[in-house]
Amino acid sequence: MQIAIFGRSFNEGRSNVIKELYCSLHENGVELLVIEPFFHATASLFPENAIVRTFNKSEELTSKTSCLMTIGGDGTLLEALTFIRNSDIPVLGINTGRLGFLTGFSQEEIHLAVQMAINQDYFIDNRTLLQLEMNGNPFHDFPFALNDITLHKKDSSTMIIVHVKLNGDHLNSYWADGLIVASPTGSTGYSLSCGGPILMPESPNFLITPIAPHNLNVRPLVITDQHQLSFDVEVRGKNFMLSLDSRSVSLPARSKIIIKKAPFCIKLARKPDQPFLKTLREKLMWGSDRRN
Repeated sequence: MQIAIFGRSFNEGRSNVIKELYCSLHENGVELLVIEPFFHATASLFPENAIVRTFNKSEELTSKTSCLMTIGGDGTLLEALTFIRNSDIPVLGINTGRLGFLTGFSQEEIHLAVQMAINQDYFIDNRTLLQLEMNGNPFHDFPFALNDITLHKKDSSTMIIVHVKLNGDHLNSYWADGLIVASPTGSTGYSLSCGGPILMPESPNFLITPIAPHNLNVRPLVITDQHQLSFDVEVRGKNFMLSLDSRSVSLPARSKIIIKKAPFCIKLARKPDQPFLKTLREKLMWGSDRRN
């Protein structure tokens, strides 16, 4: 069995966790396929005689790879998706970051995560992606986002104006610091911090959430994910910022942008006893009395 490992950065304080992961996989006879920069950063942590290969491209993840395990926070998992793409390889996240909405296993649950990965007895959540379309797409062969696609101002002193159409019909012109289009997965991220509602992961919807809107009667809007959104952005300067999850580029004013539902999903692995509502209660501390 081959399992891929993705890490974004190496922290010496996490070396015991990473070593435990490598040893547990090796003891179970797993062939390791590790993203090359992380392989070099953690080379001293591999057990003797471990079978380890490296990868640098999405094409190197094949049907032989039963799952990909990420070690880090949600940002690490989001970056790993640029390698997973539409391969249908399940992604199992071990959280060594802070909140960990997407990474379903804690660092104390490494042996459980390894056993579930080997036995493939995890539960799969199929998560919808957003797709970006535009001329000269700066995100090249992976113009997709799991959490959100965000348009926001580049200059700290002025707002931008985002003209939005829904299936070709004018929806609104947003005077704001920016605009977030979030998936159900992304509804607990940036959109939530800007006042957007939380959507269930299986909800067939997207969110449009303004960032610091000039008009106070403008509120987040829930739309069906079958709609296509088009954007025309006005700025006083020359450029604005466009972000797909953690990837950002600067674009010239009046760039034409289309956002729609992607034709494939991402498979997130989680424990069967960790449904979304339980994650919400634990991560957001719902029902907890914090006054003491």
